[in-house]
Amino acid sequence: MSGYSEYPWRALYAEGIPHTIEAPFSSALDMFKSSSAAHPNNVGIWYFDSPISLSEMDKQSDALACALLARGFQHGDRLAVYMQNLPQFVISMLATWKAGGVMVSVNPMNKERELETLLVDSGARVLVTQEALWEDVARGVVASGNSAVDIVITTNEIDYVVGDIPSILKVSKKSIAADVSDMQNLISEFSDKVPPIVSLKFDEVAFLTYTSGTTGPPKGARNTHGNVVFNSATFQRWMNLTDKDIVLGVAPLFHITGLIAHIAVSFLVPMPLVLGYRFDAPTILDLIEKHKPTFTVGAITVFIALISDPTAAGRNFSSLRKVYSGGAPIAPSVVERFKSETGAYIHNIYGLTETTSPSHAVPMGVQAPVDPTSGALSVGVPVFNTMVRIVDENGKNVSVGEIGEIVTSGPQVVSGYWNKPEETDHAIPGGELFTGDVGFMDSDGWFYIVDRKKDQINASGYKVWPREVEDVLYEHSAVREAAVIGIPDDYRGESVKAFVSLRPGESVTEAALIAFCKERMAAYKYPREIEFIDELPKTVTGKILRRELRAAELAKHKT
Repeated sequence: MSGYSEYPWRALYAEGIPHTIEAPFSSALDMFKSSSAAHPNNVGIWYFDSPISLSEMDKQSDALACALLARGFQHGDRLAVYMQNLPQFVISMLATWKAGGVMVSVNPMNKERELETLLVDSGARVLVTQEALWEDVARGVVASGNSAVDIVITTNEIDYVVGDIPSILKVSKKSIAADVSDMQNLISEFSDKVPPIVSLKFDEVAFLTYTSGTTGPPKGARNTHGNVVFNSATFQRWMNLTDKDIVLGVAPLFHITGLIAHIAVSFLVPMPLVLGYRFDAPTILDLIEKHKPTFTVGAITVFIALISDPTAAGRNFSSLRKVYSGGAPIAPSVVERFKSETGAYIHNIYGLTETTSPSHAVPMGVQAPVDPTSGALSVGVPVFNTMVRIVDENGKNVSVGEIGEIVTSGPQVVSGYWNKPEETDHAIPGGELFTGDVGFMDSDGWFYIVDRKKDQINASGYKVWPREVEDVLYEHSAVREAAVIGIPDDYRGESVKAFVSLRPGESVTEAALIAFCKERMAAYKYPREIEFIDELPKTVTGKILRRELRAAELAKHKT
């Protein structure tokens, strides 16, 4: 398994897609500059019903960059962006690059402790945030003096709204604090200024994206301009995106999916990016009908929420022709349900923060196979220029069909973690990323994810992968979402427990659902307990948090 040409997945590429591509620009900023120069009047962002052209984005980010430079911002400095899906996020990113800096993307759901961890670790000098987040969270963090932040810029979610304020915003006026700078005021103050031309290198860090911390403290992945440009080109070529396409921003912009599959690829194509502040099913459904987006990438929970929303019936989904989902396992039954209710097929995609979004994807127009043994839906085949191995516990390649850890190398893999050489050497030795995900490749070259290593359940010596049980639960018509964990069992060591939320208007008993599973899987696999809850805990990106459910169960068993 040493040569790319030996891999069978080459034959699975869609017609006309090459096996390798070249990165078309030296930096992510160059992608934007090329598009804004060639298409200045094109809409770059739709924020609800308010358009912002590429030329306006260019001018405003020029002005903000000049404001940063005037305050002493230097090449290589970090600027943290702490906000929801606002146009200001994109403009701040561009301004950071134009000033020669590195953007740090921060989850807007982070609280004081989490925010401080990222600010201290990244060494960010500048914080750009929403007024409400400044008052509620960030002010105390900055005041503590533990971080390097010495410039704070605030903004408001209504700043780019023209006309009526959407109900989701719930803000009627600005409230600028006296001890911070207002982003719109800075843009106005420097509106006639243009920053000096900056040369950003292919291997320079474009942004730091922090891992979710599932295997320890969050680590800042060093996503370079080369990583960003390459995977933007991957999306463009793989999905055949043109300036006739429109991308729907359902993923959080701070997340690697939002950064690449929404923002960066919209710069490259170019194509408009539709934003609606944050994911809210009725709002997103309105935006779909209003702007007729053609392309999106989101967690499968996004698509479940859209078709489960009470207002979904009769909605027009016909514009969505290029739909991809990643970030969490997908049950084949959910894909079938979404297609039957909307007409759109959800193509699987797989990647990590450390692969700057995709490393695998299902070719456009191709339906992914389902593994007959595990019932897992394939995550696709490796994308351009990408090598993938499946290895055993000793790092040795396993045979086709055997389960092992997925190891990835390619132009999208980050060079390492910010200021963490030991973690880098452990996870990315020699430039190969050991993903921590367990899966296999079939004889035709399709890849399948079984689960995360740490989520495996050991029931009486038998190994149970939670997602296999979850996939069976999703086959039941009443089930909206499901999560499976192992819980302590005096007899078995561990037994299987499922947490389930139901579709609106549906009902099923625990006994009936257990019986449903028992009929469809081996005796050691089916859940012994099922707990019904209204909403499963999730990350802001929509990934179901098994670890929170597991922690709560362990706490119960200790009392």
